[in-house]
Amino acid sequence: MVRGSPGPGERRVALGRITGAWGVRGWVRLQSWTEPPEQILEFGTWQATGPGGAAIELQPLRGHRQGRQLVAQLAGVEDRDAAQALAGSELSVRRDEFPPPAAGEYYRADLVGLEVVTLEGQALGRVDHFVETPANPVMVVRGEREHWLPAVPRYLRQVDLDRGRVVVDWDPEL
Repeated sequence: MVRGSPGPGERRVALGRITGAWGVRGWVRLQSWTEPPEQILEFGTWQATGPGGAAIELQPLRGHRQGRQLVAQLAGVEDRDAAQALAGSELSVRRDEFPPPAAGEYYRADLVGLEVVTLEGQALGRVDHFVETPANPVMVVRGEREHWLPAVPRYLRQVDLDRGRVVVDWDPEL
């Protein structure tokens, strides 16, 4: 483990968190926010930020599904106490570690902060964050009021990263 923190202007994306220890040999249980969940294991280094704000770098050595959860072995984490000490830590990676998205696809992290307008050009606000629901992900837009829009092609009509805007087919009165 190497202590570290993001450099100036370094953009990080949260991928999940450590929920606790698994077993007695230093493995951890993970909550993954990637799709599919196992994709979190493909990144070579995670930054773990604990509840107090201290950040350390962790290197996953291996991991797999265990029932309905993910578990991972981390370099330098040798026993249950060391694994449990990481519980609650949020895991992130540098944005530039992501592979380029396919044409017409976008990472949610790239949409956060973009202006959201309707097909008619009415400003709704800016993308604040996303929420997972059983039906589909929801884009939370904050402006004069808060809008929760299903983050599916039917409503998300155009994303223009260069102009910093998302055009949606949405009734602002909803």
